[in-house]
Amino acid sequence: MQDQPFTDDFRTQLDLLMRLRRDVRRFRTDPVDEATLARCLDAFSMAPSVGLSEPWRILRIKSEAVRGAALENFRTANAEALSGYSGDQAENYSKLKLSGMQEAPVHLAIYCDDATSKGHGLGARTMPEMRRYSVVAATTLFWLRLRAEGLGLGWVSVLDPKQLALDLNADPAWQLIGYFCIGWPEQISDTPELQSEGWEQRHAQLPIETR
Repeated sequence: MQDQPFTDDFRTQLDLLMRLRRDVRRFRTDPVDEATLARCLDAFSMAPSVGLSEPWRILRIKSEAVRGAALENFRTANAEALSGYSGDQAENYSKLKLSGMQEAPVHLAIYCDDATSKGHGLGARTMPEMRRYSVVAATTLFWLRLRAEGLGLGWVSVLDPKQLALDLNADPAWQLIGYFCIGWPEQISDTPELQSEGWEQRHAQLPIETR
């Protein structure tokens, strides 16, 4: 294999993929092809993990009852979050669409198994949180693969994880990383929706400190 096997065109396309990755909240309700979803989930098998522990645990939420419980969880948490703001910021928050749970055809809850014996603790004895970082890294690869197929992912973090674990009957040793909505985006953009809505802006330059 050459030292630099990738072309300039490939790098340009990779940059475009990362710019278009976006956290999606507005989905069409069209179903997602199972073979396409399976190809995207294969990204987990290519992801790095501390000690080769592969601590990710994935629950697919198909039951209407469980989906309804997760949606109600979000609504309750969102109302509580709104109460923490005031004035213009509260008004701005109330207008944000922070979940595509009602429209997205695929729902996944992704957990980290903090008690896994796989990997024999390598790299996690001094920093056990590395297992959770590994799940986030794997999820990022999955996210990019979805975007490459034209699909979008929305990461729902406005939730009560304890109640969600009860509703999903998740293993007590698992730690929630995120509840994910997956489907076809209503539109594609290279700008974060929170930036478009004026909630926050990206740094103009990457802040790097020297020691």
